[in-house]
Amino acid sequence: MALPIIENPRYELTLPSSDVQVQFRPFVVKEEKILLMAMETKDNNEIVNATKDILKACTFEKLDIESLPMFDIEYLLLQIRSKSVGEVANFKVICPDDKQTAADVELDLSTVQVQVDDDHSNKVVIDEERKLGLVLNYPSLGITKAGFDVNKENVETMFNVVASCIDHIYEGDKTYPAKDSTKKELVEFLEGLSQKAFLKIKKFFDTMPQLRHEVEVTNPKTGIVSKVTFKGLQDFFQ
Repeated sequence: MALPIIENPRYELTLPSSDVQVQFRPFVVKEEKILLMAMETKDNNEIVNATKDILKACTFEKLDIESLPMFDIEYLLLQIRSKSVGEVANFKVICPDDKQTAADVELDLSTVQVQVDDDHSNKVVIDEERKLGLVLNYPSLGITKAGFDVNKENVETMFNVVASCIDHIYEGDKTYPAKDSTKKELVEFLEGLSQKAFLKIKKFFDTMPQLRHEVEVTNPKTGIVSKVTFKGLQDFFQ
């Protein structure tokens, strides 16, 4: 005998990076299990592959998931989770005042938004006199699969990832699109920068939009109230 077919509701959200309206459905149990198991492995490739497959399914394969900026991915996943398991979620956090006591925190996931630093810019000026600089794109899920982390000890990986985010280089009125250069040429350009110039590029990654939310937590032992910041997928999917 055929079992009943469960119809999942459809919801709509706006992507932070583009204001594009996207329809989505909640996770099914199997999908959330796959994602949580991937996160437990802490293996970047497994997490990225699970995220990509689940988001494609939950958005009815209407989005190019690999090209989305990571903060869009984070926001989309969190909104899907809020409609799947409930908008209010309970977390355990370590109290900042003694750095050892665990406390329960209740968080309304529907209130969590992508935050942007006031001084953030994707335009990096390398030499003001020469009017030399570059414009960067946000790292996407596809780039993240390569192991995105500008603080990585693996210098070669770091330069390759940063090179992948370059949209174009400019000098005065002349523009050099990244698509017209090889990865090797872009990496060599980055390697020729001063430490001061490269720190400006690093600032772009350090301050780029991110899923972030601050909550107050009371230490059950000391009674001291502190603030705790949730940021990134790992914090919201613990």
